Parts: sequence; C-alpha cells; structure tokens
Amino acid sequence: MTPSHERPHPPHLTLKQAVKKAMENERESRAHQLFRAYPGHDRVGINREAASAHPDEDTMPGIVSPGATGVIYCSDRAMANGFKYEDPAWANLGQGAPEVGPLPDAPPRPEAFTFPPDSFEYGPTTGIRELREAVAKLYNETYRKGKPSQYTADNVCIVPGGRAGLSRVAAVIGDVYTGYQIPDYSAYSEMLGVFKRLVPIPTALKAENKYSMNLQQTKDDINHQGLQIILASNPRNPTGQAIKGDELKELVEISRGKTTVILDEFYSWYLYPEPGKENEFEFGESLSAAKYIDDVNKEHVVIIDGLTKASPHGYIASELLQVAAIPLLDPDHVHKERIALQKHFLAKRDHVLARLEKMGICVAVPPIATFYIWLDLSCLPPPLDNGLTFFEELLKEKTICVPGIFFDLNPAHRRDLFASPCHHFVRLSFGPPLDQLDKGLDAIERVLSKAKNEGMGDIGKDYPLSPTMRKIPDWAEDKAEEAKDEGKSLIQKITSVVM
Repeated sequence: MTPSHERPHPPHLTLKQAVKKAMENERESRAHQLFRAYPGHDRVGINREAASAHPDEDTMPGIVSPGATGVIYCSDRAMANGFKYEDPAWANLGQGAPEVGPLPDAPPRPEAFTFPPDSFEYGPTTGIRELREAVAKLYNETYRKGKPSQYTADNVCIVPGGRAGLSRVAAVIGDVYTGYQIPDYSAYSEMLGVFKRLVPIPTALKAENKYSMNLQQTKDDINHQGLQIILASNPRNPTGQAIKGDELKELVEISRGKTTVILDEFYSWYLYPEPGKENEFEFGESLSAAKYIDDVNKEHVVIIDGLTKASPHGYIASELLQVAAIPLLDPDHVHKERIALQKHFLAKRDHVLARLEKMGICVAVPPIATFYIWLDLSCLPPPLDNGLTFFEELLKEKTICVPGIFFDLNPAHRRDLFASPCHHFVRLSFGPPLDQLDKGLDAIERVLSKAKNEGMGDIGKDYPLSPTMRKIPDWAEDKAEEAKDEGKSLIQKITSVVM
C-alpha cells in the first residue's frame, strides 16, 4: 500500500462545490425542512405511530392529508410571509392564471348576461346539451373540417375545472400501468397517488431534447411493460413545450392499439413561434389531437380542455354559467380571441426572457406554448441554485414562484428532494399583467444583487412556519442541536471540505 504521505491529495474544491457537498441532503436546508413539515409531505415509511404523539400533527380520524399542489403550497407559504391577494406590493408569478382584462384588438368582453328561468334548475352531470353542442361545433370547425367523422354533444362532458376532469377520468380507469413524464402538471402527482388502481410508470424528459416526448421509448414501454394508459399535458406545463405535427399524429396512432391516450390540452391556445421559425407561424392557430383522430367514436383518445385557460373569460360548471359560456364558443369569436391572446402573451414572454438574460439567467429551452418559463437555477451560487430556497428568498421580496420539485411527479414523496431532476428549477408564469411581471422580475434582481454584494450568510435563514404546517420534524431540530453542540456551523463544514 502506498504510504499516506506519498498519495496524491484530492483536488481542491471550489466554494460552490464545497457548499453543495456540505449541504448534500434535506437535513441541511431550512426550505426543505419546511416542505417536509407540510401535511402529506412525509416520506413513504415514516413512523406514523411516533407522529401521532403530537396531536397537532394529526388529521381527522380516517382522513389522510393528500399534501398540496404547487400553487396551494406556495400560496400558503406566501401568506406566512404576509401575502394577501389584494395587496399591490406583491407579485404572483406562481399561480397559473392568465390576466383576464381586455386585450389589444380582442373582441369586447361581455358585461351582462340574461338567463332563461329554467337555467336556475339543477343541470345534468355531463353539462347542458347546448354547451356540449357548442364545444363539438368548435372542435369540428377548428380541427375536423372535411373529415367524415364529426364530434357531437355525446362526445363531450362538461366539468367544473381541470382537477375535476382528471378525477372523473381517473375514477373509471382500471388496474393498469399508467405512463407519465417528468416534469409535468403537478396535479397529476396527487391523481396518481390517490387513485391506487393506477400504477404509475415515469419517464424523465431531458432539456437537451427540448423536453420532447420520446415516442419510440413510449412504444417500447407499451410493448415491454404493458402500459395501457399514457397521460400527458400538451402543450406541457411547466416546460412550455408542445407535441405538434407528425409527432402528435404518431402519438394519436398509438391509441389505435391497446393503449388509451389521455391528453390535457388546457393550454392549446397559448402557442408562439419557435426560434428561427417565425415566418412559419400563423397567429390564431391552436393545437389538439382532435385533428389527427380518424374516428371520434372508436379511437382511444381522451381530451381534456377548458375555458379557464383557453379563454380569458373562464367559467365553472353551474348551469347558469354554462348558458353564459355558449356564445363565447362561436368559432369566429374564438379565432379573434386566439389571435389577440397569442400576440399579447408573445410580447410578455419575450419581455421576461430578455430581462432574465440581462440578469445572467439564460433560458436554454424557451417556451413555445403555455405561459410558463421553466427556469434552470443551476448557474446560481448555492443554496440559491435549488428551487425551494430560491422560492423562499423571493417570498422575502414579496414575489411568488413555484419550486420545480412540484413538477416531479413523485406520488407519496418517495424520492429524496435533492435527488429530483426538478430540484434546481422554478416555474415562472408570465400570465399576469406586464406591471406585475416587472415587479416580480425586480424582486429576482434584488435577490441576486443581495447574494452578490452581501454574500450568502443570510440566504436560507429566517423562514417562518405556515399555520397549516406541523412543527419542524424532530430530526431537523436534533440536527441543529448536534451542529451547535459540536461547533460545526455550515461555514466550518465548508472550510473543512475545501481544506
């Protein structure tokens, strides 16, 4: 064996590498401890008997907390930092809600509705027939002109929102393997975790492939693993990418075998030119698998869409508001709305991307759809390079984003947060009005400036508990006491790693 004094010394680590080595798991981060303290965010295998020793941590008898989607968790954390929806000092770049005010060159917004007396009755569970017929007409005129197979009201079901639609579909799915992708819409994680008959089979999407769905891999998974359900958002939340053209046609063709394809098309209106292909884009176009279906009554494709994202008007499924929604689905009206919406949101997208680039944060895969930016923080100094800490620091500056961890569809939170492929991302929404976007971007600049000019000493500290949270887990408190007793502060740990 070579004597120790003759062995080569390991290379010195940079400060960034040292911090990452010192903060290598959830126990070293206050932001991650807060996430685990939220009801329903325990790891699989946690000792629930020990947890029941704290009555404040229990739910009602027989009730299990499902955890929280990104928007719910982020709103709760924001409120712990003083956020109120009516407070003009705050910028909400987290919630997936587009601005609803008048848009340039858009049709005028309706300001009053007249309802017939029978519309005050209970409505049918699948939606009133007149609205279902209007939806079918819109899809036929937009995607199915000249095709022998046409949608009718019998192909349409009206639900009071995206989660309700997903839940209604999931409730009738049998004991099957369900393929899904990471990252994707955060509500899928709850659906895949709550409906136990679905066995989730994940596939990771990669930035170098522009987060595109590998259809050959999907086909192989169907053949080798027996997938019977493929679930995906298209356009995709949070990456802002989309399956289009021949790829979408190929995905629909998969449904002609023994696999059902469920596509969440909530963002089908929010399309923008791809970089370098601006001359090929026509404002007013939209996206749907409906264009490539041969027989609407035989092919195994389920499409989920919604006025809450597809139009700034929005509605819920009470009969009164279903009646009010019918004229808004006139195909000519819809086309004018789409043109105005796409031009307006394209300008906002480009504005946000330009400001981020000026800050030194380049978006490697710019969005070509939705109104989200999937922001990679790995270029920032730690611990700002993880989404949970970046999110908490932005809250101090009165701005909300969504940590990328919520788009890692990880039913029951099995994976260590630091091991997630979404750990170093946040999702920014450019849905709000421009003045709100600038307010949030100013906050990001302040966080980066503080880290640069004042150092990282105060980063990752002083995050308040939310009222809905349990106390910080005992292991975290024990870890802090252990570090205090042994005199090993994070700075000392970093120093020992570097030396």
